[in-house]
Amino acid sequence: MSMDLQKSMSVAASGMKAQGTRLKIVAENLANADTIMGADGFDPYRRKVITFKNELDRASGANVVKVNPMSYDQSDFRIEYRPTHPKSDPDGYVKMPNVNSLIEVMDMREAQRSYEANVTMIEGSRNMIQRTIDLLRT
Repeated sequence: MSMDLQKSMSVAASGMKAQGTRLKIVAENLANADTIMGADGFDPYRRKVITFKNELDRASGANVVKVNPMSYDQSDFRIEYRPTHPKSDPDGYVKMPNVNSLIEVMDMREAQRSYEANVTMIEGSRNMIQRTIDLLRT
């Protein structure tokens, strides 16, 4: 297999893995969009975010995509007026997660499209390798 095709498949595979991680984080954020009590027992669920980095894969010699450690969105929590809720403050307001479902769905679509682009890249490389093998056989 050509080294360039091997590198391109390695880069695309790392991109697929990174976008898969991104989709998992988006799904967790959406699932907790209304979770009022977070892990600390006080604040509501705080939106998780991930970022990517470029890293040299010594085995293939290609620059691949890696996921940085997960972090938390430090934006303010939403405040809703719910005077009968047990977690409401004396004025009747409840802190809600800082998850915006519209942003999460947009992020999910972008991750899905990036994942599909990487799949297409791997399929294209695989087809080129197969054509090369077919040419060598004749």
